[in-house]
Amino acid sequence: MVDQIHTWPNLLLAYRRACKGKRGQANVAAFEHRLEDNVLLLQDELASQTYRPGRYTSFFIHEPKRRLISAAPFRDRVVHHALCNVIEPRFERSFVADSYANRVGKGTHRALRAGQRFSQKHRYVLQLDMVQFFPSIDHAILRGILAKKLDDPRVLWLIDQILASGVGVLSEAYDMVYFPGDDLFATQRPRGLPIGNLTSQFWANCYLNPFDHFVKRELCCPAYARYVDDLLLFGDDKGEMQGWHDACVQRLARYRLTTHAGAHVRPVGEGFPFLGFTLYPDRRRLKRRKGVYFQRRLRRMIAAYAAGELSLDQVRASVKGWINHVKHGNTTGLRKAVLRGPLPRQTERET
Repeated sequence: MVDQIHTWPNLLLAYRRACKGKRGQANVAAFEHRLEDNVLLLQDELASQTYRPGRYTSFFIHEPKRRLISAAPFRDRVVHHALCNVIEPRFERSFVADSYANRVGKGTHRALRAGQRFSQKHRYVLQLDMVQFFPSIDHAILRGILAKKLDDPRVLWLIDQILASGVGVLSEAYDMVYFPGDDLFATQRPRGLPIGNLTSQFWANCYLNPFDHFVKRELCCPAYARYVDDLLLFGDDKGEMQGWHDACVQRLARYRLTTHAGAHVRPVGEGFPFLGFTLYPDRRRLKRRKGVYFQRRLRRMIAAYAAGELSLDQVRASVKGWINHVKHGNTTGLRKAVLRGPLPRQTERET
């Protein structure tokens, strides 16, 4: 399998996927400038097992929650794509249909439609989400899950290299949690997947895939949807669903994960939060803070345009992207309110 990872066609495909939408960045342009040499060097390092990942560049974003993003050097992102190109199909076959994040043919909007469709068929919903999910992912547990399907020691070596490069990157975002059987050395367990890596997004699905099967097969939940660490379980027996809650908390502890306190079974008619919207059986409302956040962002973009720091096309693309997202909810009035102010028009410097 490892021979497939460092083939010339796979590395070129990985490069194209890694640079999609980013070709204007300096590090991408530098890699592309000597593309053949850089790909050949990666090919040699992967074949000889001398490849070593570089250092991450970390920064915070506020969308609207504060998150620490850690960006790997571009050449490492090419390796991440090359690895996922080869191993992802093997895992994809085992994923449940109800997992929607970072999968071809799935995504946010399909997850929203599934959540609303289930709310029309069932009386109650149990919504769960993880505390500090990416910082909490335990490397030993994750590697054990991956090793069950990957028997090539050279592939596992590459996975170990990528995992080791992320140790400590999210340490300031993690609050230590002790689980039954832990000793003082539990604080030293390698954990955390850098938010921003393709491998992190894919491995997050691998990490929770056994839990997905637990919900479907052992709890026999009739309607379930998961997007990364946001989970919805639907049913018609409130007492049974409270039992599901307790069982989920216990099962997630096996993966050294905890859920936010306060989760409870609620009637679907009350509405429930999911992926930035509040879902009801007959409508979807964008969360107020999401609208406020974009309104503020739009004002900043217009100011940046007036100062010559952004082009009109960049402003329009951002507005169009937001509209295409929020139109999946009942947001006609909201869109009019947010976009009520005049948008910048094309000037002579852009004609």
